[in-house]
Amino acid sequence: MDFLKTDAVSGRIIAASLNLEPTMTHMPLNPTVVSFFDHATATWSYVVYAKEHADRRCAIIDSVLDFDLSSGRTFTHSCDRLIEFVRTHDLKLEWILETHIHADHLTGAAYLKEKLGGKTGISRHILDVLKTWEPIFHNEANTPRDGAQFDHLFEDDEVFTIGGLSARIIHTPGHTPADTSYIIGDTVFVGDAMFLPDVGTGRCDFPGGSAKDSFASCAKLLNLPEDTRMYVGHDYPPEGKRPPMCMTTVGAQRHANVRVHGGVTRDAFVAKRETDDKGKAVPHLLLPSIQVNLRAGRLGVDGEEPFLKIPLNKLS
Repeated sequence: MDFLKTDAVSGRIIAASLNLEPTMTHMPLNPTVVSFFDHATATWSYVVYAKEHADRRCAIIDSVLDFDLSSGRTFTHSCDRLIEFVRTHDLKLEWILETHIHADHLTGAAYLKEKLGGKTGISRHILDVLKTWEPIFHNEANTPRDGAQFDHLFEDDEVFTIGGLSARIIHTPGHTPADTSYIIGDTVFVGDAMFLPDVGTGRCDFPGGSAKDSFASCAKLLNLPEDTRMYVGHDYPPEGKRPPMCMTTVGAQRHANVRVHGGVTRDAFVAKRETDDKGKAVPHLLLPSIQVNLRAGRLGVDGEEPFLKIPLNKLS
């Protein structure tokens, strides 16, 4: 099969060849992926399960809790669509997965767990993000620094299962230091590490973000087999050209991604990414999103009225 790697000298993504002898006695299961789009935040959420397998366990990736900033009210319409699908198809929610700590929407993880059960999971690198934001929010009273608010912190390259599906986590930082991609059968869920080919890659100007790390993470993702289905966390279609879409392939990204297609050097990518990110507006929901998402979707401490903090003059 073909794969891509980064040349150590030029930083250019180049094609190479890898010959592997089959070592499995049976074909692994590939997932059924059902996508849900939240127009308010341009977020894609996913229900992932093995349709033909007797085990009906599933995962939900990157859920959305609807939030109106002006009124401070939360709504559950987006989560309720996911819940309806899980119940209608007689699925059992095993995992509630986050690709990273989102800066543009509140996660619905806590609400989903309340209604459907399941375990919340995120990369262990969230510990770095918790450390970064604590001096800004002073949230030590309701946001444990050890990540205990999540049921499971994944190690890099950790293998796990979703019912009959085999899954693996890979660390893909750059957008944030804790960005994670989930490889499940013939699919990979990349969050904000990469977008569709005509959109490019995620911004890298958040605390702990790095354009150099982003390039390395994209190279890692582009090393996957070219027929791997790649599902993105958001879509921002070029105006008037197409509707929102959620899926592409590694092969299409190699050939056509506007920021990191084959032939783009590390230096060129970093220079353009840093230039484009300079002075970019803070996401509309960043402050509420980060606070809630660092708590795995909990709005506050049990038994207390939930409040959000708006730190003044901390962000540029």
